[in-house]
Amino acid sequence: MESFDVVIVGGGQSGLAAAHALRQRGLRPVVLEASGQAAGSWPRYYDSLTLFSPARYSSLPGLPFGGDPDRYPHRDEVVAYLQRYADRLDVEIRTGRRVRSVDRDGEGFTLLLDGGGRLGARAVVAATGSFGRPHRPRLPGLDSFTGTLLHVADYRSPEPFAGQRVVVVGAGNSAVQVAAELATRARVTLTSRAPVRWAKQRPFGGRDLHFWLTVSGLDVAPLGRFLRNPPTQMVIDDGRYRTALEAGAPDRCPMFSRIEGSRVTWSDGSAEDVDTLLLATGYRPDLGCLAPLGVLGEEGLPLHHDGASLVDPAVAYVGLEWQRSLASASLRGVGRDAERMARRLSAHLAGR
Repeated sequence: MESFDVVIVGGGQSGLAAAHALRQRGLRPVVLEASGQAAGSWPRYYDSLTLFSPARYSSLPGLPFGGDPDRYPHRDEVVAYLQRYADRLDVEIRTGRRVRSVDRDGEGFTLLLDGGGRLGARAVVAATGSFGRPHRPRLPGLDSFTGTLLHVADYRSPEPFAGQRVVVVGAGNSAVQVAAELATRARVTLTSRAPVRWAKQRPFGGRDLHFWLTVSGLDVAPLGRFLRNPPTQMVIDDGRYRTALEAGAPDRCPMFSRIEGSRVTWSDGSAEDVDTLLLATGYRPDLGCLAPLGVLGEEGLPLHHDGASLVDPAVAYVGLEWQRSLASASLRGVGRDAERMARRLSAHLAGR
């Protein structure tokens, strides 16, 4: 059985940042990526997705994004950037390698792969990020809905929904952006328990919001932690999406009270048939392979502090939402967390 100092599970932005940080510490990890390319979830996001942060704030350590620093890169640009980053890393990346389980094996770990392969490791970094497991909330009657039920993870473009009655559930960036796009082809309602909260993309003149987050320190721990549990996520907007909602394309309603078959009943008692329910309700970490280690808590969430396991010091995380700051799960923030992880993990492996 092959054995390594560190195995990184996940080859997207978090895994690549982790690999870079560990190489800077003199370690030689191996990266295991379940898909066919080192780009994480990015190739599977919807076609029109663009970053909410400009290119100048959207790079991993050691490689600027390139091009106009003030543009907002498209999904496909991010995929290409991550592949360039992977190509320049002096690290072995094995694609098509899904980790089924991780078990303790004496002082190290054994990783069982789909297909029966095994690898050994002294330490494991879980870098599957926060977008591998679509979250489907418990909503009244959702399990009995007879129309088409989708998560935003399954959405690509508005064309297949032309002429439909569509309800989008959510109040975050993806919910608003997808609902507005769908409203160009379908009759769409955006619904959520809390109202949409807006953040201007350029709040004080010409500079992007991320400039102000950076210079104020709110983008990094610990100053930004008071923002951790707002009533709803802030929607970053250049004015287009708020204008669309105010024009009723899409319209917005409070959360429906129940679903019966294809019929949705709203809080005011009115009811109508709906063709498609689209859940833009976020994601949860996809960490089921770590379950044998006992390092996960309720709903499969990791027991950790700033990315260090509270159960096993040889287990670490990179790319979790709010791992250390509001930027932890983003291109602009994951590198800081990866460097901290690498410093701590290298010290552990050296016995310090």
